[in-house]
Amino acid sequence: MKKIFLILLTFFITSVRAELRISIDGAKSDPTPIAIADFSSQNSDLSRLIPQIVQADLERSHLFRVIDQEAHIQQMDQLNTTPRFADWQAIGAHALIHGEITEGLDGKIHVSFRVWDVYAQQQLDAKTLSTAPESWRKIAHIIADTIYERLTGEKGYFDTKIAFISEKGNADKRERRLAIMDQDGANLRYLTDGKSMAMTPRFAPNMKEIVYMSYQGGKPQLYLMDSKTMNTRTLGTFEGMSFAPRFSPDSKNLVYSMSKRGNSDIYLYHLETGKRTQLTTHSAIDTSPSFSPDGKRIVFNSDRSGRQQLYVMNSDGSNVQRISFGEGSYATPVWSPRGDYIAFTKIKNGTFYIGLMRPDGSGERLIADGWLVEGPTWSPNGRMIAFWRQTPMDKRGKGQTAKLYMIDITGYHESELQTSGDASDPEWSPLMH
Repeated sequence: MKKIFLILLTFFITSVRAELRISIDGAKSDPTPIAIADFSSQNSDLSRLIPQIVQADLERSHLFRVIDQEAHIQQMDQLNTTPRFADWQAIGAHALIHGEITEGLDGKIHVSFRVWDVYAQQQLDAKTLSTAPESWRKIAHIIADTIYERLTGEKGYFDTKIAFISEKGNADKRERRLAIMDQDGANLRYLTDGKSMAMTPRFAPNMKEIVYMSYQGGKPQLYLMDSKTMNTRTLGTFEGMSFAPRFSPDSKNLVYSMSKRGNSDIYLYHLETGKRTQLTTHSAIDTSPSFSPDGKRIVFNSDRSGRQQLYVMNSDGSNVQRISFGEGSYATPVWSPRGDYIAFTKIKNGTFYIGLMRPDGSGERLIADGWLVEGPTWSPNGRMIAFWRQTPMDKRGKGQTAKLYMIDITGYHESELQTSGDASDPEWSPLMH
């Protein structure tokens, strides 16, 4: 009987979720209104701060609009309070979230929350999460991820990090340090001291390591940093390498481009054995490789047709096919974690663009532009892209600032990622939970 009940409950919740499912594909649409109540707690700060972070995450996705609490008719004082659904329907809420925060004898905080479908008048989800008090922001991001998944049917991207290069100083003497922060700009940490220029960080899919480039003595050194301990080891000197490699989906290999005798080709580096395998042997310049999420293919750019275009090949270097045929030049392709799109940089008539196309080259769309835009990187659910934009210097020597931005794949919603100074080369991490 218990098994039957669980099956029926699963079916019922699935059908309810389908009624509330928010589409994240297609053209611009109005955000869905939802309500988030303060979480009941003896800690008044956390009862207010956790819902605020949840709200900020969800609204930054542009899929949700959180209704002002002053409009709430019912006060959700306790976790076991049942919503008066008519009151929430009256203010236009499609979903309701409320919760409770308690402090355990183990010194941890325990955050319980419930997600309700207001019109179906049913609970969609309920969870309890525990953490050290100083990690309350992580709990808030996980709650936002849960709500996002329940209401859209896809994984969220809020409990993530963004690694980037923090820049400071004049253009002729620029300090570039490897830094990392939460996807909302909080918890900023510097991972290098700035004595040597750092470039192009890349996360391993298993989140255990970060690979990046740094110049010491004028030579490009490749470093592998443990993402937890921040201990770093040198993989060696890779002369002729201009960008840090990208990991294979299993985190065991690195794919990269390297120039020898003026010719750049694509190589594979096995992290455990140090073995290098050359994948392309063309007389043209092949660079900026990126694996497909299943590891079977690699996208890269090459000027073998006379101008930089995008190509796809099998992961062993066979079956090379051109996929871009538009005007202008294409660079820095990155495969979506979903496998449905490839993001790229395009240069046309002196303007830079961030664009998308399908892996077969169809459906090309340009979603951001500027004097210099570069370095697209995907959120782990494949619905947002971060990149950096540089402004030109004016006649008074002002400008030439570099800032991070994020935009959704529709191209309608762009916002700046707040950093303490200039920033470039963003890299979005996988989900942290």
